[in-house]
Order: sequence, then C-alpha cells, then structure tokens
Amino acid sequence: MGYRGRHKARSRYRVIFILLCCVAALMVAYPFLEPFLLETESVTLTSADLPANIGQLKIVYVSDIHQGAFFSEGRVRNLVTRINSLNPDIILLGGDYANTSEEAIDFFRKAPSFHARYLTAAVVGNHDRTAPESNLEALTQAMYDAGIVPLVNTVSRLKIGTDYIYLAGIDDVDNGWPDLEGVAAQVAREDYVIFLSHSPAILSKALEARDRNGNKSWFDLALCGHTHGGQVTLLGQPILESARTSGRYWRGWYEANRAYMLVSNGVGTSVAPVRLFAQPQIHLITVRHGN
Repeated sequence: MGYRGRHKARSRYRVIFILLCCVAALMVAYPFLEPFLLETESVTLTSADLPANIGQLKIVYVSDIHQGAFFSEGRVRNLVTRINSLNPDIILLGGDYANTSEEAIDFFRKAPSFHARYLTAAVVGNHDRTAPESNLEALTQAMYDAGIVPLVNTVSRLKIGTDYIYLAGIDDVDNGWPDLEGVAAQVAREDYVIFLSHSPAILSKALEARDRNGNKSWFDLALCGHTHGGQVTLLGQPILESARTSGRYWRGWYEANRAYMLVSNGVGTSVAPVRLFAQPQIHLITVRHGN
C-alpha cells in the first residue's frame, strides 16, 4: 500500500510539472501570437455637426501597418480584403505603412486597392518621413496613383449628396513639419471635421487651436496611431518608449471639447514582432447625426 501511495504522488507531481511547463511555454509564445490576433473594434458615435441629410457615415480607420520583415505583403493583402469587406463609406489610413520612406512608397505602389464608397485618405507617420525630404513628394504621388488622397497639412472637402464633411490631416509631428494652426483655420466649428494626425502627441495643442472664425472645438473626431497601444504593456502601463512620447493620450478613446479622440493600437509591430496586452486592431466607426 505504501508503494502505491508513493507512485501516485510521483504521478501527481509529474502532471503538475508538465502543466507548469505548458503554462511557461504559453507565456513565452503568447507575445509572438498576439500580433496575429487582429480584432475589429466597432463603435457608434453621434454628432450634431454631421448633416442630417447624410444621416450616418461608416468609417474604417487603420494605422501602423509597418509592412516589412514582421508584416508580409500577404498579410497586407489579407488586411485590405478584410477592410473592404466592411463596406465602408470612407477609409482613413493613419501612417507608418512601412519602416522607411522608400518602403512606404513601395507599399502604395504594390498594395491592393482599397474600396470605399466615397473616399480613401491617408496621413504620413514618422517612419514614412525618413530622409531624404524629397521622398515626401514621391510618397504623396504614389498615394494619388493608388486612388488615395494624401492629407499632409491639407483639408479635403468631401461632398456627400448636397452637403459636405471635411477631412483635415497634418504632417508627422516628429519627422515632418505639421501646420496645425493652418489646417484648423480652413474649417469652421459648425462643420463636421475629422482630424488625422499620426501621433497623438499633438492632441493637447489641437484642442487649443482655433477655426477660421477664432473658435475652439474645430474638429469632431480625431484619429491617431503611433503608440501601438504600448505594444508591450504590463499592469496597464506601456513598456516600449514609443508609447511614452504622447503624454496622456496613448491608447483608446477620449472625449474633450465635444470631440471624440481615438488612439489606435494599430496593426503591425516595430522593434520586435511581439505584442502583450495590446491586441492589434482596425476600427469600424459609425457616425450618426444626433445630439
């Protein structure tokens, strides 16, 4: 009887040891798995500035693809297919399409076509604005050739039916020459304005900027990326330095001055092909007219 008891104890310890090994292996492997767990976040917002005749808009926002060694062209094709399957009215791209300006140009020359009902538009990120400066012109031309409107210190007025909405985008905060005041001065508070900046570091200044009539609250929806939601987080705090460069705005949704502001986790990775508690995401945003 004693021998059988010792045998059962050894078996139990062996099972516990195997389970602990499995848990340890999963903990090591999971950060390499999470970059492939792409989610679609769906939210519905209301805005009194959205013209009543438009009713609602279906917007898909995607940022930080980082095509390259960690994000293949095949994954880009699958991503674009997934975006198009959402049947968006507008597709908005938030920058960092690859890891250098040359690679970003190549991204738009080779990427599958984005299909939106009205418009696809894009801002540039810090990785898209690496030297030489002359690559910016080649990059925006590659966007135009791909049927995408570049938003680099510009405002695009989009007519929908008999009404208009406005897409305002600035150059990258870190490596470019953003003209926030010049962009804000092209719209009015009563317009429906979507503001795009790759980095959320400028959001505090954007909230203080003024429209062409000297009023604050010049945008209704701000869309940013850059931080990757921390990419690697622990206890709800970002670990990678890129997430710390943006001050209080580093992940998720915020509200201020009657505007909604999103800082996306993005899609790809940089530095290393890992994520931890910062799941990659694309965003399906439905905006409806209302208070």
